[in-house]
Amino acid sequence: MSDKLVRGTSAGGEIRVFAAVTTDLVNEAHRIHHTYPVATAALGRLLTGAAIMGAAGLKNDTDSMTVQIKGEGEIKNLVAVADAKSRVRGYISNPYVHRPLNSKGKLDVGGAIGGGFLSVVRDLGLKEPYAGQVPLVSGEIAEDLTYYYAKSEQVPTSVALGVLVDTDNTVISAGGFMIQMLPGATDEMAKTLEDILKELPPVTTMIRDGMSAEDILFRVTDGFPMLCENKAVIPEYKCTCSKERMEKALISIGKDALTEIITEQGQAELSCQFCNNAYTFTKPELEDLLAKAKG
Repeated sequence: MSDKLVRGTSAGGEIRVFAAVTTDLVNEAHRIHHTYPVATAALGRLLTGAAIMGAAGLKNDTDSMTVQIKGEGEIKNLVAVADAKSRVRGYISNPYVHRPLNSKGKLDVGGAIGGGFLSVVRDLGLKEPYAGQVPLVSGEIAEDLTYYYAKSEQVPTSVALGVLVDTDNTVISAGGFMIQMLPGATDEMAKTLEDILKELPPVTTMIRDGMSAEDILFRVTDGFPMLCENKAVIPEYKCTCSKERMEKALISIGKDALTEIITEQGQAELSCQFCNNAYTFTKPELEDLLAKAKG
């Protein structure tokens, strides 16, 4: 099933849903970062969550959202950055984390992350970005994002995320959904949705069995009159790095540090943590940047 993110609203506007298939996206993240299964699941869940949150909370092409988990276990740092079109990039501090399966026989993402905090920064091009932070409730990511929306945004939300990894470390299926109760939603509606979610198979099972993003959207709201909006996007792993951005980074370290690099190393190589692309700067290029730094 090819990657897609769709959104829907109930006929009366009380419920909104986002559903995504992100198997190709998470496979690309695994390819770039050479992740072991637990790390693939952790990074894949956060990237999928960020893709959904970008679609839900951003409007303009220049807007961005950064979702970061600071863990206390083997995974100390987990980051995903999304735009309004659900193009995401991410980073994990320990791609080679390996743990036995948890008590449910699943990849132990929560154990690898441990305690810590989840923070969300929305940059909408205003003077100050909007930032919110909550303590982790499980480290399993979906529950943590659900808690974030309840505490920081005061929106009753349910998030489900999943990544199913094959024996060769590739991703069989990945995706997720987010349901939000909007003003006008009743306790009865919330109870009905709760009952549906209790009976729901895992997201990865639905995707592996051939369900599309639209199928999942209607499955999680079964019985509600839903309108699937004509705003589908293809979530993808896309880095925004370039040599120009790396030049700005080098200029920003200041003339003293640049002079030291020129004298001691004669050249510089910078790697992007999101895509592992390497950018080499020769001595003449560094001298040119030094002149700009002094200017």
